[in-house]
Amino acid sequence: MASPLVVLTDFHAVTNRALSYAAGLAEPLQAKLVLLHARYDALLAPLDDDLPYAPLNDQATDRALQRLANAQPVPTLVEVSERELPEAVRAAVLHHHPLLLVLGQPGGASTPAEVLTSTAETLLSTVPYPLLLLPALGDWQAAPPRRLLLAVDGQPFVLHQYQDVLRQLLGVADGTLAVVRVADSSHGRLGVDAILRTVATHDLTDELAPELLSEVDNISVVGGVLAEAARQHTDLLVVVARRHSLLGRLFHRSVTAQLIEQSPIPLLVLPAQD
Repeated sequence: MASPLVVLTDFHAVTNRALSYAAGLAEPLQAKLVLLHARYDALLAPLDDDLPYAPLNDQATDRALQRLANAQPVPTLVEVSERELPEAVRAAVLHHHPLLLVLGQPGGASTPAEVLTSTAETLLSTVPYPLLLLPALGDWQAAPPRRLLLAVDGQPFVLHQYQDVLRQLLGVADGTLAVVRVADSSHGRLGVDAILRTVATHDLTDELAPELLSEVDNISVVGGVLAEAARQHTDLLVVVARRHSLLGRLFHRSVTAQLIEQSPIPLLVLPAQD
């Protein structure tokens, strides 16, 4: 059986599109799901300025999680941790060696997008691992994705040792991977060959043909990436998150953070070491 997918649940333990997507991805991968719930962690709790965070009744949460697990089309394990979310995720990664982590909008569409961004920032900077983020809104389709778009900046990067994730995702639905790089007023064009070399060194997938790369001009890198994703009818957007962006105070201004908040389709973030 393939490596499992770890799905992070908020403290409501409710059924949502993220779980359905994860199950739809796990089924063709012949992988199981792990529903990970950090019982006393407020990171995924919906914001409420008037009321302090308080976890739901332990037994009620456990029952709700088990009902979710029983309803899935693939074997699903419930794992409840007494640790805070980053430590719970770190332990789950060490124990299960998952293909990726899955995170939906905590609390549903009514929760500000900044909550998802903040949670992603914390996880990516403390437990660098492939993180699949699923927006609450948007007309995105169920898994598995068939048209993937990798957004790069054209500069060299060093990934952690999980390159096989894209190859597996492409294999389950005979998918295609295209590459986009956006040139703006501060970053001129680099040329197809130079950009492809930065991707080819990581063996993320089979050799990419030059015609699968688009270098587009836009005043906004994020706007250019999202416009190209829409033009190509992309199912899954993939972005490399650099370590200095994740650890710096300007994460909320980074391209990665803006894509997390604005992408109308699922977004796979691959954290880099540099």
